[in-house]
Amino acid sequence: MSVLFFNTMRYKISAPRDASSDRFILSKGHAAPILYAAWAEAGLFPVSDLNNLRKIDSDLEGHPTPRLNFIDVGTGSLGQGVAVACGMAYVGKNIDKADYRTYVLVGDGESAEGSVWESLHFAGHYKLDNLCVIFDVNRLGQSEPTSLQHQMEVYRKRLDAFGFNAIVVDGHDVEELCKAFFEASSTKDRPTAIIAKTYKGKHFPKIEDLENWHGKPLGDSANTVIEHLQGLIRNAGPIQITPPSPQKDSAKKVSISNVQLATPPAYQLGESVATRLAYGTALAKIAMNNDRVIALDGDTKNSTYSDKLRKAFPDRFIECFIAEQNLCGVAIGAACRDRTIAFVSTFATFFTRAFDQIRMGAISQTNVNFVGSHCGVSIGEDGPSQMGLEDIAMFRTIPGSTVFYPSDAVSTERAVELAANTKGVCFIRTSRPNTAVIYDNNEPFHIGKAKIVKQSANDTVLLIGAGITLYEALNAATELEKSGVHCRVMDPFTVKPIDGEAIVQHAAACGGRIVVVEDHYKQGGLGEAVLSTVAGQRNVVVKHLGVEEIPRSGPPTVLIDMFGISARCVVAAVNDILKL
Repeated sequence: MSVLFFNTMRYKISAPRDASSDRFILSKGHAAPILYAAWAEAGLFPVSDLNNLRKIDSDLEGHPTPRLNFIDVGTGSLGQGVAVACGMAYVGKNIDKADYRTYVLVGDGESAEGSVWESLHFAGHYKLDNLCVIFDVNRLGQSEPTSLQHQMEVYRKRLDAFGFNAIVVDGHDVEELCKAFFEASSTKDRPTAIIAKTYKGKHFPKIEDLENWHGKPLGDSANTVIEHLQGLIRNAGPIQITPPSPQKDSAKKVSISNVQLATPPAYQLGESVATRLAYGTALAKIAMNNDRVIALDGDTKNSTYSDKLRKAFPDRFIECFIAEQNLCGVAIGAACRDRTIAFVSTFATFFTRAFDQIRMGAISQTNVNFVGSHCGVSIGEDGPSQMGLEDIAMFRTIPGSTVFYPSDAVSTERAVELAANTKGVCFIRTSRPNTAVIYDNNEPFHIGKAKIVKQSANDTVLLIGAGITLYEALNAATELEKSGVHCRVMDPFTVKPIDGEAIVQHAAACGGRIVVVEDHYKQGGLGEAVLSTVAGQRNVVVKHLGVEEIPRSGPPTVLIDMFGISARCVVAAVNDILKL
């Protein structure tokens, strides 16, 4: 940390997140005190503030978060820092085309995480020579020694195989570190890995390289250790070292606000278009409007239709292959310091394996947009492993998130436009089957505002559906009219925030009866969002239709009926609720 902060890295103390400065990610976030100490020593804030570590009224938390102006992302959920660093380095090399470098410090214990190796593969594949990954190989984990301990050659061979310039150094030797960082800066077409052999508690009497000291204060040993360390200092005088400055404005100023579709939606009413296809169309349109829009995918671009951006702007498409944890981490890194507007797409169900990355993205105050296609049983024959049935629940739990569930092509294009301009994590749920265009191309859409797509003065039940179930609700309403039962049909557009005011208002107009139907497990989805909304309302009854068991392969229409979310099932639910 001393060599990095006072010899190698170029940054501005006056502007810690300056676009042209080098980046540093502390992947092993539990080492936060040394990061705070480095910035205090550099002069960003008084050294005395370090005494407030972990206190309730201090932002010097137990693990770093962007509540601090010198932190780009929250870390400490181990195995994620390299992906974020890869995103930063990729943008620096290929989009900003600037000379800033990215450094990430990884613990040897966390290198057991598979996500680390997903990211290392990404860095090697894209020859990110502006990236330096430092492994702190101190041998000891939290509860016992790591599996490799100090087998430095094993680390070196593995990193060499992943396409890195792998350098083994004595992590306590300042001269070796200076040389290694210089070599990293002059190595082309390969990222560098500095594999530092270190000892936990180096020079601490009766503590160095011993177990059971992870995360523990020294207690009664503190004075003895500090006196011993002070005795080793060769030059006790005050030393002022000024960190190197970045090249002025090597990263140009960019704007990521007021993003618009380059052209408005252009569909015919009744035209049959899958919302996943409309997503790809809209993505290319906003990319035409703003050159900071980028797309990332996990080898599903010809299914999610993110390849529409790739065809139009190949330099702004990042293929992350089948490695969803790295995919999400790279996007979070790419969006840091407001350098890009990132859209990440894959099948909705595959985001579940990257939930920790998305969760940490929220802690990191990211503005990444996630787009999940192939949701629900309506995908058909591919079977339950491919069906997104938990995704709404997952994204609803993310603090500050916005969850879009558009039902036709027009609303999908507007959801993409809105997401590009919305702070925080956004999720857009798109569907595989074609659905009819029901909205005029000029229809305005707003976050948290539902649409009523069918109504009359005689409505006795409010039907709420989204995506393909909106059409099942419409078909059910048409069928029920034949027997004199009139239903109002609502398209929520966003599941979070949900339009509670509209739900309460229209439920009251329909005699306090609601039937909600969704292509999602019943837990955590649209139905429970509606139930939460009306929980405090008297005289409202809700029938909730959703998938209740693990589905199977089959034709989409057969599956929709088999698992209780078809128009036939909605008709039955309406008849039941009218008997109550």
